Amino acid sequence: MSEELTLTKTEGAAPQTGAPLLEVKGLKKHFPIKGGFPIRRTVGHVQAVDGVDLTVHEGESFGLVGESGCGKSTTGRLLTRLLDSTAGEIRYQGTDIANYSRRQMAPIRSEIQMIFQDPQSSLNPRHTVGTIIGGPMEVNGINPPGGREKRVRELLETVGLNPEHYQRFPHEFSGGQRQRIGVARALALEPKLIVADEPVSALDVSIQAQVVNLLQKVQREMGIAFLFIAHDLAVVRHFSQRVAVMYLGKIVEVGDRESIYNRPRHPYTHALLSAVPEARLDEDEEEQRERIRLAGDVPSPIDPPSGCRFRTRCWKAQDKCATDEPPLVQISGNHDGHLTACHFPEEPTILAHGEDVVMTGGGARRRTDELVTPEEEREMVEERAETETPKKMP
Repeated sequence: MSEELTLTKTEGAAPQTGAPLLEVKGLKKHFPIKGGFPIRRTVGHVQAVDGVDLTVHEGESFGLVGESGCGKSTTGRLLTRLLDSTAGEIRYQGTDIANYSRRQMAPIRSEIQMIFQDPQSSLNPRHTVGTIIGGPMEVNGINPPGGREKRVRELLETVGLNPEHYQRFPHEFSGGQRQRIGVARALALEPKLIVADEPVSALDVSIQAQVVNLLQKVQREMGIAFLFIAHDLAVVRHFSQRVAVMYLGKIVEVGDRESIYNRPRHPYTHALLSAVPEARLDEDEEEQRERIRLAGDVPSPIDPPSGCRFRTRCWKAQDKCATDEPPLVQISGNHDGHLTACHFPEEPTILAHGEDVVMTGGGARRRTDELVTPEEEREMVEERAETETPKKMP
């Protein structure tokens, strides 16, 4: 039986009280690979996103984490319809917009905005700040009381910039200030959902804190829902109420932040959390976090492993993992809403069970105080590859 869970709210976090705002089911995006001469034809596909299911509620902050290249940014662009999906449903307020035309999307685009990862390349260097922020209002025919210029100056003040910056160009600002301009542009149309694609990854730590606090202030005052995409687990934990973990184009675990960070069940979530540096003043402290080191590289999204995509790097993988893809369901011991896609889930704890270990596919476990040389690691990867690749007949 699940025990009762009380969430510790971070300052500025909006409570999850609204109805589902965005529902995604079976979302896929496969990029074609062209080859051949003189006639180019499709010879394969990059399966960037392959069957993603998630739900974002009104006024909720939802985090999406994972390694670089796992499909997080592509998912964000699919949800904002900057990219067309290969398959799946994107239900916004109950209506499937996955196959909407450009004309059908026009009235909805003002309600779903995006903050881009690179604040410099996302701003037109030939336009002033006033034109950049006021452009969305002009395109949508919005004339706020007092005029657009007054509204733009108000937005600049809201994001912590001087209203006198109205006539300046993007190159005259620092990286943190340019990101604030991007936030102001996203707020110009008063959206209901903002997809923030790693908005603080290119900034230093002090500026990161300023931008995150700004987004929390905006969410608290305007009640906007956020899909916060990042690979910095500490930032996601501070900002998001619920978190989804993505690996090689699929969601492997999703739940409230306390369950994900303190009671993870998927082996990949365990490994991801163990990679976060931990400061301990007392080395003899009893409750130490388990340290896991994954051996081998992430498989190619062009030809992902069958069954569970994490099985080639998982220490709990068995024959079933190669044939049956695990569904994303609530398993025994999880709290309500905590879903895991694993046939053999881990114990719900992040505490160390013994010595730190190096994990390799096939169940091998080695102590980290036993040095693993590059040659030894290469041999382990080659041995695993030989056991997984069927030998050709002579």
